[in-house]
Amino acid sequence: MASPTAPISVARRRGASDPAMAPARSIAARRTDRIAWNLAASGVIWLTSLVVVALWVKGGGIEAIAAGGADFLNTTGRLTGLISANLLLYQVLLMARVPLFERGFGRDGITRMHRLVGFWSFWLLIAHIVLLVFGYAAQAAINPLVQLWQFVWDYSGMLLATAGTGLLILVVVTSIRRARRKLRYESWHLLHLYGYLGVGLAIPHMLWTGADFTASTVATVYWWGLWAVVAASVLIFRIGMPVARSLRHDVRVASVERDGDRGVAVNMRGRNLRSLGAQPGQFFVWRFLDGAGWMRGHPFSLAAAPRGDAMTISARIVGDGTQRLTRLRRGTRVVFEGPYGHMTGSARQGTKMLMIGAGAGVAPLVALLEGEAYARGAATLITRDHVDSEGLRRGAIGRLVASRGVQHYTLDGPRARSGSTWLPATHAAWKGADLIRHLTPDLASYDVFLCGPIPWMDSLRDDLRAAGVPSDRIHREAFAV
Repeated sequence: MASPTAPISVARRRGASDPAMAPARSIAARRTDRIAWNLAASGVIWLTSLVVVALWVKGGGIEAIAAGGADFLNTTGRLTGLISANLLLYQVLLMARVPLFERGFGRDGITRMHRLVGFWSFWLLIAHIVLLVFGYAAQAAINPLVQLWQFVWDYSGMLLATAGTGLLILVVVTSIRRARRKLRYESWHLLHLYGYLGVGLAIPHMLWTGADFTASTVATVYWWGLWAVVAASVLIFRIGMPVARSLRHDVRVASVERDGDRGVAVNMRGRNLRSLGAQPGQFFVWRFLDGAGWMRGHPFSLAAAPRGDAMTISARIVGDGTQRLTRLRRGTRVVFEGPYGHMTGSARQGTKMLMIGAGAGVAPLVALLEGEAYARGAATLITRDHVDSEGLRRGAIGRLVASRGVQHYTLDGPRARSGSTWLPATHAAWKGADLIRHLTPDLASYDVFLCGPIPWMDSLRDDLRAAGVPSDRIHREAFAV
């Protein structure tokens, strides 16, 4: 093993015996629930996808493919349009905070699916347009550009569909990661909302000119039913339930305090918060009614295990949205959505826990350490910050070290430029997998929880696998689309 260029900073203290932390349900029971939700959510998506294919087959799709020529172009254009429409509506449904998908896939899984489904839906939509333009042009023996013009101006609903396609192109272009990095979050989020309008503008075209949508009673019931479910889900889970829950629980800011040199912690209190069923490691989307801009929601994880009617979040101050947290006044009303997320104790399989967090990603890991059951000394926390003084939740970490024997290692400083880039430059001589095995020799007993920037987690995951950690023992959650 290569020798490190700098020692690993260690915080270990002995203290009183562990508090009683017995979980309400066994780890095995919670894992069974998670698998059941995942199977149910996956089953719904697969079943509806098969319905779309069945509708296309019933409409003579296979025969048209066998015929070749213009019939082949037209029927494949119909199929790509059907799949694109199905995926487009599912893209909206996935982000509607529907409990079935939240519990089945988790926020990290939903975020990845939303992005993947969005791009596939867009490219299938483009294929749908191109195939039908060339197919109809071949049948009519006219120039494809003339056929495209006729589609737009002569077919019912096509002007609206063209406008909707333009909005969807805007959403796709601004969702490319390089473009995302150049936009403020608030600006990107506002542009992203135009996707809802784009979907709405496309629907009349489907009803007025799409034979596959209205050719049979089954097709009509399916599409109307799916659109109704999507619309109802948005209204209920994105608007109705958050408003109703926020009014019922009356969450308000109790205090605001600094958390490290560049962090802020917001403590909140409300009525009967236990009934929310929030678990350590989960997050909420928060809106603080403190003036202009309150409608912008921000996802922040719980930074402490929920206790009674109190909740705490912690954030790194990086922009306007987090800077305004420092100015919140006691008594400010809070509107929230949640709880969301799969990075909870229900994912555990082993008896020990290895928590590795960077920056603001440390906060949910501390909440997990506070809320989960484990033997004294059976949990290890590795934190990564650019500067030691910027570390979040250091007071809570100190209490965990003293009262529950948590082993805390700090790996601070500028990141390594090569090798294991999740490590700081001071430890560049280490191989990441070797360092992990050095800190946790009995690695087979551990579940590993990661939270931090996506590229950082990707580098760390590779080293964990190289160290011999199975993929199902590595738990992470990302919130970026």
